[in-house]
Amino acid sequence: MNRILEKRALNPTVTLMEIEAPLVAAKAQPGQFVILRVDEAGERIPLTVAGYDREKGTVRIIFQIVGATTEKLNHLEAGDYLQDFAGPLGIATKTEGLKRVCIVGGGVGCAIALPVAQKLHAAGCEVVSIIGFRSKDLLILEDEFRAASARLTVMTDDGSYGEKGNVCLPLQQMFDAGETFDEIIAIGPLIMMKFVAETAKPTGIPCTVSMNPVMIDGTGMCGGCRLTLNQAGQKVTKFACVDGPDFNGYEVDFDEAMSRASMYRDFERHAYEETCSLFKKEVQ
Repeated sequence: MNRILEKRALNPTVTLMEIEAPLVAAKAQPGQFVILRVDEAGERIPLTVAGYDREKGTVRIIFQIVGATTEKLNHLEAGDYLQDFAGPLGIATKTEGLKRVCIVGGGVGCAIALPVAQKLHAAGCEVVSIIGFRSKDLLILEDEFRAASARLTVMTDDGSYGEKGNVCLPLQQMFDAGETFDEIIAIGPLIMMKFVAETAKPTGIPCTVSMNPVMIDGTGMCGGCRLTLNQAGQKVTKFACVDGPDFNGYEVDFDEAMSRASMYRDFERHAYEETCSLFKKEVQ
């Protein structure tokens, strides 16, 4: 079992936890993930590593409260224990040899993009970051991104903070101004990553996307995270959890991935509502 050392709300629906997990912290790299269970009866869920401290033996997770398990997880406090916390799993984000990179993060995906930006920054890479949110009250990790970036642009859909619009607007402005990068790394909702890849494609700059939003089981056994990649005119099937979660954004069939992800929405909503009702009864 693994102890929760810190719990902090980053916004009304996103929570940060620091977990005591020395074996995971010793090997974790940006882009990888863990599988956790809240209790003995709980389901296994994958959560991407949002940071680690090898000396302290801790791993940071940041999660959005969207389903039954994340609701249960959010009811735990510092000092409580997780039943299981296994990892690191998946293939780490490749950062070697990059000199100038654009990091594009959307919503809670910024929690996954941050350790990539920090690793690149520590290696002397020039990091230009764009982070986007629906509104100011959903903003997370701005100070951390600013510290790891040579330049940071914050976007909100409603214009309540930073600049108004989506993350593709400043990206296109950079391209129009003649800016270039060794790589573009986009992490966020599937629809965001799709349009970042489409915006970047005419430039020919490599574009990496993290397909963690489609992971379910996290071991390759359930098949729920399978992707279709278009490679040299051939359709190739891959699994986000074992072959990724990073992929070439120009090859991913995003429409298929979004269609498959929506299949579980009603089930997740039902499970979430049941869990919320259970906690309400316990309080009463």
